[in-house]
Amino acid sequence: MSLPRRKSRAPAPPPPCALTECMSLIGGAWTPNVLWHLSAGPRRFSELRADMPRISAKVLSARLKTLEQRGVVRRRALPTSPPSVEYSLTELGAELLPAIRAIVEVGARLKQLR
Repeated sequence: MSLPRRKSRAPAPPPPCALTECMSLIGGAWTPNVLWHLSAGPRRFSELRADMPRISAKVLSARLKTLEQRGVVRRRALPTSPPSVEYSLTELGAELLPAIRAIVEVGARLKQLR
């Protein structure tokens, strides 16, 4: 005989906190790498692919699209033939750089421990 199911008495979950919101933005695969490479200045899609040879074009395109929709990356079509697109960080994207740099520093220290 199974036990009766009890109703939860836990309060409703709180709205996402600031940490959760930020981590949902930069926590995706390759997203910190994209931000890192854009920190040096505007880059074209092909340049970003060369910077990160292990990322597929599909994934890079998806990350850039998501970051653009969230206001972190600016996409600018260049008036060239053939058409070209350049990506750069917005003001909000630039605000994420200290966190990305701190993660890189901790990663470097972790590598030294191995």
